[in-house]
Amino acid sequence: MKQAKFEDLFLEELADLYDAEKQIVAALPKMVAASSSAELARAFQEHLDETRRQLARLERIFAEMGEEPRSRDSFGMQGLIKAGERIIGDIQKSPVLDAALIAAAQKIEHYEISGYGTARAMAEMLGQGTVADTLEETLDEEAAADETLTDIADSIINGEAIAEEDIEDVEEEDEEEEIEEGA
Repeated sequence: MKQAKFEDLFLEELADLYDAEKQIVAALPKMVAASSSAELARAFQEHLDETRRQLARLERIFAEMGEEPRSRDSFGMQGLIKAGERIIGDIQKSPVLDAALIAAAQKIEHYEISGYGTARAMAEMLGQGTVADTLEETLDEEAAADETLTDIADSIINGEAIAEEDIEDVEEEDEEEEIEEGA
């Protein structure tokens, strides 16, 4: 059994995040294509661009530490992405699919928020202030992406609820007209 070092643990956390970000870059175009909401598709596309910048940021962190960028299989992210892909295959393109995609994307965001928060704390503990600041920048972006998804979900769900109310109102009016015509 090798001796445990925080430096090694920190590098492993960065390697997990690096692999997770690469998986997200591969998955987001599928989410863009599956979205029925232009607003959601645009948010996913913007996050794809942001994720590519986050990958580059991680590469800079590795370089600053004198390390080659490396990946460690992020099994947690693999599971979250597989769940999202299953949703795309199971639900037809609709506001319901959009809501399901948002739920899947928020689970991914929360995984990243947890990972970046842990890595930032480790960087601070190890006296890597510049690295901690860089990780904080990504952490802030992930939190903002999560908030954006919540806002879009609210508009989709409220829009769907309004549409259902409109349908119910029309059905009630039709019933009232039928009753009046029958009287």
